[in-house]
Amino acid sequence: MHSMINLLELILTNIVEICTILLELFGVVILVFTAARCFFHWIKRDSRIRLELAQGIALSLEFKMGSEVLRTVVVREWGELGILGVIILLRSILTFLIHWEIKHEEKALALGKNSDS
Repeated sequence: MHSMINLLELILTNIVEICTILLELFGVVILVFTAARCFFHWIKRDSRIRLELAQGIALSLEFKMGSEVLRTVVVREWGELGILGVIILLRSILTFLIHWEIKHEEKALALGKNSDS
C-alpha cells in the first residue's frame, strides 16, 4: 500500500511539474508575441499600443500566476510555501496595477475618440 501511495505521489508531482512548465511557457509566449506585435504598432504610431501591451502583460502574468498556484500542490516545506506565497502576492499586485492602467488607458482612448468627433 505504501509503494502505491509513493507511485501516485510521483505521478502527481510529474503531472504538476509538466503543467507548471506549460503554463510558464504560455505566459512567456504571450508576452513575447504581444511585445513583437506592439513593436510593429509602435512603428506605425498606433495610439492603442499601451493598451494592447498592458493587456498582453496582464494575460501573461495570469498564466504565470496560475503556474505558481499549481506549484503549491507539490510543496513540501513551509519555507517553499512562503516563497510561493510572496511570488503570488507580488504577481497579484502587478496584475492589479496593470488592470488599473488598462482601465485608465481605455478611458483616455475613449476621451480621445470623443474629442476627435
